Amino acid sequence: MLSTLNTRAARAQEHLNIVIVGHVDHGKSTLLGRLFADTGSLPEGKLEKVRGICERQGKEFEYAFLFDAFLEEQEQGITIDTARTFFQWKDRQYIIIDAPGHKEFLKNMISGAARAEAALLLIDAQEGVKEQSKKHGYLLSLLGVRQVAVVVNKMDLVGYRQDVFEAIEKEYRAFLTQLKVSPERFVPVSAKRGENIATRSRVMPWYTGPTVLDTLGLFREETEREHQPLRFPVQDVYKFDARRILAGRIAAGLVKVGDRLVFSPSNKTANVKSIEAFNVEPVPTQAKAGQSTGITLDEQIFVERGEIASYPDAAPLVSTVFRCNLFWMGRRPLETGKRYALRLATREVECEVETIHRIIDAGDLDARQTQTTVGKNEVAELTIRTKLPLAFDLYSDFEATGRFVLVDQYDVSGGGIITESVRDAQTVLREEARRRDIAWVKGDVGPDDRARHYGHRAALILLTGGPPSDKSFLARRLEVRLVADSRHTYLLDGGNLRRGLDTDLAEEDGAEMVRRFGEVARLLIDTGLIVVSTTNTFGRIDHQAIQTLVHPTPVVTVHLSKTQETSPPSTDLAFAGPKDFETIVDRIIAELKQRGVLAQAIGAKQQFHYSI
Repeated sequence: MLSTLNTRAARAQEHLNIVIVGHVDHGKSTLLGRLFADTGSLPEGKLEKVRGICERQGKEFEYAFLFDAFLEEQEQGITIDTARTFFQWKDRQYIIIDAPGHKEFLKNMISGAARAEAALLLIDAQEGVKEQSKKHGYLLSLLGVRQVAVVVNKMDLVGYRQDVFEAIEKEYRAFLTQLKVSPERFVPVSAKRGENIATRSRVMPWYTGPTVLDTLGLFREETEREHQPLRFPVQDVYKFDARRILAGRIAAGLVKVGDRLVFSPSNKTANVKSIEAFNVEPVPTQAKAGQSTGITLDEQIFVERGEIASYPDAAPLVSTVFRCNLFWMGRRPLETGKRYALRLATREVECEVETIHRIIDAGDLDARQTQTTVGKNEVAELTIRTKLPLAFDLYSDFEATGRFVLVDQYDVSGGGIITESVRDAQTVLREEARRRDIAWVKGDVGPDDRARHYGHRAALILLTGGPPSDKSFLARRLEVRLVADSRHTYLLDGGNLRRGLDTDLAEEDGAEMVRRFGEVARLLIDTGLIVVSTTNTFGRIDHQAIQTLVHPTPVVTVHLSKTQETSPPSTDLAFAGPKDFETIVDRIIAELKQRGVLAQAIGAKQQFHYSI
């Protein structure tokens, strides 16, 4: 009979993931047993069989037994999580995720094995809104479940009284509102007696809303991923013949030949020239969500693993700071200020926990007061800061680009969902740079062409700290050495801008000076030059602003100091004490080679090597 169910499931046009949340004694299994029985989703003869077993054992028949038996039989025929089952009603198949324990529910969320699009939250009418019910509501808010209906069960035990139901609805709706969870409806039911489960109850004429089955039908299926805006995380870049193929799996949307794409966070733009496929006839002209594919572009722009391709008018968010909900499974506690690797889609960046806002123990959902560490099996609301700009979406908008994992010493130790983008110090400049780069008018000579001709990529070498005389001398020596090695290099002195472009600015206009400097550096970089500069004109600045304006061009920051001191956060090379400037120049050139900026001579002709 199981094959009959599978055939019916195959005919379903929609699939919806529903999670059932409630205390173990609030009647989840009874509710589910009723739904399976009343929708005809049980194998033939199953109801009679379970009734017969109850009679032989002298037990009162309960619909909870029916659900448990059905779940056991499903497991014999197909591989399925023991907390998941399904039934079909009309043209929709419902995947039911039962949450027997909070830890199991959270682990499902983190592993991606099951994602709830909607939830039924059960409350015992006799017990009312207890602490456990509030914890379940908080759990749903943590997981970003937006469609929630509250089922007030066991109304038969309170005499089907309207005032009891309305008091529970008023109290619990007010609580959920605080969590930014808006329940779509409250349904009074008696799962044991079948009241308002699949058919309208006659003993509660005061309730005129939908039944539980009607409520499931009113839940909206999330937009099909292929109809969402494009999200194409680049997994790798392959050189094949004369082509560079960007490969990856499309997380959402549709990409077609001729589409204009923007890659985040680099802001690189190009048109899709072809969709690549192996031994496929005819050659495809499009690829959609769920497909692993490769694309080529009409321009040889430098795109790396971890970039997310989208349409310019629907690009992902970019920031170095975001708020999230995270479940920690690591052997060592999660600590503020400690460095971790963050993996989102195909991107990996270094990060640290900036703030722990709240901690919940996943075993009992009790809040802890400590604000410095997160222990194993605890859920935390955090603010995370990444070392480099990260492209992402809110989990409520895009699942694949809204969730991430944290790696602690090579172990995947936590998983989370992004709930809010936080504006960082570079947000305004980053948005300005994105608008500029998307609208940038390009010539027929691209960065790859210049790189092959010059033997190097464009880059910015920024000298910070130390006495102005030391930085100026080092900048001049570095320019001389690079030019002597046939590298196209230019010394950009901020003082020259002060005498020309910045003559209308006052001393207090430091931020605008930095912005204009970054735009001039961007123009020089676009010509393929290695630009060398100091911060003498600006004094102590946040050179992250300059990095934002020239992103994704490699920026090598070199910090000089008289004594040992803490270098700025993004420093690549630091030198303290007496200076051997020739040795420092050698170190900078070695760094440029390691970063893939300088080509390595191979054979009689230099070949440019793309590597980071």
